[in-house]
Amino acid sequence: MKKELEINNIKMEKDIQNILDRYPAGSADNLIPILQDIQDVDGFLSEKSVVHVGKHLNMPASKIYGVATFYNQFRFTPLGKYHIQVCCGTACHVLGSATVLEEIEKNISAKSGQTTSDGLFSLEVVACIGACGLAPVISINGNFHAKVTSESIKEILDNYRNQE
Repeated sequence: MKKELEINNIKMEKDIQNILDRYPAGSADNLIPILQDIQDVDGFLSEKSVVHVGKHLNMPASKIYGVATFYNQFRFTPLGKYHIQVCCGTACHVLGSATVLEEIEKNISAKSGQTTSDGLFSLEVVACIGACGLAPVISINGNFHAKVTSESIKEILDNYRNQE
C-alpha cells in the first residue's frame, strides 16, 4: 500500500509539472486554466499541487487557495469510485431531496463534499441536474436514479457496493 501511494505521488508530481510546462512562469493570468487542467488530470487540487502552482506563478499558496475556494468547480479531496450527486433544485427539493440526502449521508457515513474513508463513495449536492421530471433524482457516475426515496437509497447504494 505504501509503495502504491509513493507511485501515485510521483505520477501526480509529473502530471503537475507537465501541465506547468505548458504555461509561462510568473503569469498569474493562467491561474484558473492551470488549476482546471490539474483537476482534470488528478481529479482534485492537492496541497502539493497548490504549492507547485504557487512556485511556478510566483504567488503565495494562500492566494491560490483563496482563488480556488472562491469557485465551486474546484475540489480539494479526491472523488470516490462512485460519485453521488444529489439534485436540490426546486422540483427535487419540493419532492423530498433533503430527506434523500440525509439518508445517503447516514448510509455512507459521509457528508456533502466528503469521500468515504474507503474511497468508495463521494457525495456532492448540486443545484440542478436538469431532470426535473424524474424528481427527486440522484446521479452516480452519470447514471440517473429517478424518483428516489429514503427507502430506495439503501438498495441503490448496495447495488454499487455489490459490484466490488
